Amino acid sequence: MRRFGRVPGLPLLALGSRTGSVCAWGLAVVLLIGVSGCSKNAMFTQDQVKKAQAQYATLNNQYEQARGRVATLDRDNQELQTLWAQSEAQNKLLKDQMAALQKQLGDTAEKLKIAQAGRAESDDRVEAMTASLKRRGSVTIEPNSSVQRSLPTISLPGIESRRDGQVIRIVLPADRLFQPGTAQLRPGADKLIAQVGNELLRVYPNQMIAAEGHTDSASPTGQFHSHHELSAAWALAVQQILATQTGLRPRQLLVTGHGANHPRYSNGPRGGQQYNRRVELVVYPDQVGS
Repeated sequence: MRRFGRVPGLPLLALGSRTGSVCAWGLAVVLLIGVSGCSKNAMFTQDQVKKAQAQYATLNNQYEQARGRVATLDRDNQELQTLWAQSEAQNKLLKDQMAALQKQLGDTAEKLKIAQAGRAESDDRVEAMTASLKRRGSVTIEPNSSVQRSLPTISLPGIESRRDGQVIRIVLPADRLFQPGTAQLRPGADKLIAQVGNELLRVYPNQMIAAEGHTDSASPTGQFHSHHELSAAWALAVQQILATQTGLRPRQLLVTGHGANHPRYSNGPRGGQQYNRRVELVVYPDQVGS
C-alpha cells in the first residue's frame, strides 16, 4: 500500500479553502500524484516542487484576477441597468411632452382659424360702416381750382402738422387720445380734439377733412378683433367730437380706418410703435358743396 507523503512547501489546506476553483484542485491532484510517484521512484527533486508551487501561485493569481473582472462586470451591469431605467423615464417624459405640444398646436390652429374668420367678419363690418357713413353725410365734392394750388399750413403747439403732396396732415397720437387698446377717450382728449378742430375751421372752413385711424402691428385686445376695427373706432370717435363740438359740418368730415397698413416707423422691438398708433386729420384741397 502506497502512502502519500507531504511535499514540503505545498499548501494543501489552501487548496481546499478555494471553493469553486476546479482548476486549482485539478492541479493539486496532479501534483500529489506526481509527488507520490516520484517519492516511490526517488526522482522528485526540490526544483520540481518549487516549479509546481510557482505554477499553482500563477493559477491562483489568474483566478483572483478573474474574480475581480467578474465583480467589475457586475458593477458595470448594475450601472447600465440604472442608466437604462433613467433613459426609459426620460423617453416617457418626452413622449408626454410631445403629446402635450401636439394638443397645444391643434388648439392653436383652431383658435387661429376662428380669429381669421373673426377678422374677415370685422373687416367686412368696417367697410360697411365706412360706406354707410359716407352715404349718410350726403357728401358732394365739387372740383375746385384749389387743387392746383397748395393749401396753407397750420401751426398747433405740440401737434405735428406736415404737407403731404396736395394735402395737409395733422397727426394726433392715439396714446394721448385713448385708453390703451380701446376707443375710450382719456380725460381732456375731447378738449384737445376740439381745439384742433376749431383751428381747422379757421384755416380750412370749406375743405373736405378726413379722420384716418392707424394702429401698430400688435394684436388688438378687448372688444376689437382686428386692426381695421380699432382704427375705424378711433377715427369715428374723433369725427364725432369734430362734428359736435366745433363748427365743422358733418358732411365735410370723412372717416377711414387703415389698420396697420401704413406705419410711419418700424414696428420692431426698437421701432416706433407708439408713433404708428395715431389719428391723422387729412385736409384735402377739394371743397364741400354748400
